[in-house]
Amino acid sequence: MAVRAVRGAVQLERDEAGHMDEQVGALLTALLERNGLTTDDLISIWFTATPDLHSDFPAAAARKLGITDVPLICAQELDIEGAMPRVVRVLAHIESDKPRADIAHVYLGAAAALRKDIAQ
Repeated sequence: MAVRAVRGAVQLERDEAGHMDEQVGALLTALLERNGLTTDDLISIWFTATPDLHSDFPAAAARKLGITDVPLICAQELDIEGAMPRVVRVLAHIESDKPRADIAHVYLGAAAALRKDIAQ
């Protein structure tokens, strides 16, 4: 079993805790489903949020999905002029037999524009 990394992002429409839970939950669910993963395959998840998001921790959405025994951490994304606003990014470390090229990175909605080279 190899250790792999899966990337993803979602842009929120507004900075509200319930909306963040919904959107980050959708991102994590899609990331798991598209890669045929269960929570047992997760090693750790790193979240970043743009500086304009203050309503909640993205990791709280993961805990609400039942991801309770996986190390999670949140950090603030760099505040770059002209960057897409209200974005939560995720970097999940997983155990998988899939080759690196077969990992499905998940960029939902407008966030697909962030990584057109790997967004699926």
